Amino acid sequence: MSTEDTPSAPSTGRTTLAHHLTRMTGRDPNEPHRAATPLELLFDLAFVVTFVAVGNEFAHYLADGHIATAIGGFVFVMLAAGWAWINFSWFASAYDTDDWFYRICTLVQMIGVVVLVLGIPALFHSLDEGHYLDNSVLVAGYVVMRVALIAQWLRAARQNPARRRTCLTYAGFVTAAQIGWVALAIAHTTLGVTIVCATLLFLVEFTGPWVAERRTKQGGTPWHAHHIAERVGLLTIIALGEGVFGTVTAVSTAIESSGWSLDAVLLVVAGVGLTFGLWWTYFLLPAGAILHEHREKAFVWGYGHLLVFASIAATGAGLHVIAYSIEGKSELGPVATVVAVALPVLLLCLAIYALYSYLVAEFDSFHLLLITITVIVLVLAVLAAAWGAPLSVSLVLIVLAPFVTVVGYETVGHRHEAAVLTRRLG
Repeated sequence: MSTEDTPSAPSTGRTTLAHHLTRMTGRDPNEPHRAATPLELLFDLAFVVTFVAVGNEFAHYLADGHIATAIGGFVFVMLAAGWAWINFSWFASAYDTDDWFYRICTLVQMIGVVVLVLGIPALFHSLDEGHYLDNSVLVAGYVVMRVALIAQWLRAARQNPARRRTCLTYAGFVTAAQIGWVALAIAHTTLGVTIVCATLLFLVEFTGPWVAERRTKQGGTPWHAHHIAERVGLLTIIALGEGVFGTVTAVSTAIESSGWSLDAVLLVVAGVGLTFGLWWTYFLLPAGAILHEHREKAFVWGYGHLLVFASIAATGAGLHVIAYSIEGKSELGPVATVVAVALPVLLLCLAIYALYSYLVAEFDSFHLLLITITVIVLVLAVLAAAWGAPLSVSLVLIVLAPFVTVVGYETVGHRHEAAVLTRRLG
């Protein structure tokens, strides 16, 4: 029997060190100890560059006072980058063979991500000009990624007859959406028409997996719940790295302007503390266990992480805005500068609570108390800036926001969560 006829197996079960072709029959969704592979971690590195690049542009246009350009460009790029990552990761969870063809396809997709990053400045600039949306380079990056992804879906359709229709549905939606993006990039229509068309194309993108997983009689792909939860968590950590980078930028600027001072020390504590608190808050719920028992919740949970990733990246960009303010290169006042950090932190906390409630299918009244205290803390941070307090003081107050949840969980909430998990998982 040739290696092409050999069923795919997890990397831990390899009998040879060579990466010969194996049949793409699908991974076992109940496979024990399934973890992210070194190749997946390498793929994620491309998104480090993406988050840094879009964060830099976002911060730059915010500091210049071009709020609409900053928000519009940031939302568009984060949707595009996050969706590209989701496309790869869900496929990998179901059909990772780790043979040479799979590895080459991953390499091609990484090249596409880099091309996408190179198109970010042009997109922001075109939005600022206001005539049309120049997403041509981003679309070129997507074409590169989609060629590899479609090839993978077609391969899975051929080698996994039991899920042939599901795989072809994925390939069809990806192809249709990509044709639409190419046509839109070539058309160079007005900004208003482009926004409408882009919204419709994103709807096509998001609808494809739902149709493939829910509306095909053969059932969905064999993605692994714990593996997906780990993969999403790892990208969350990568996004949090933008907060550390933003902290270093802000502190370096403060030191260059006035040397080491109490404000500089507070910036270090606040920036790193905020990143740590957001990390702690995010990982309070064992999502993998719930997704394993309730696979139907994957869509809302997975799509909801587009907001999580964007909020984290925006928080890091807000720290960049503080650096611009310290340098005296920002058109924003103190209040707007603090809002640039406080607002994405609030959105992230709300997103985490919303995803928690959705997964456990319950709303805890204790959460309402914690959310209220979180909002109060963030409002106090903004008021402190309005009252003339140093930016470092407002930042320290913002740091307390995620720790409201942390303290609430560690004192009372963990018992609530244990009871919820018992009801949901037995």
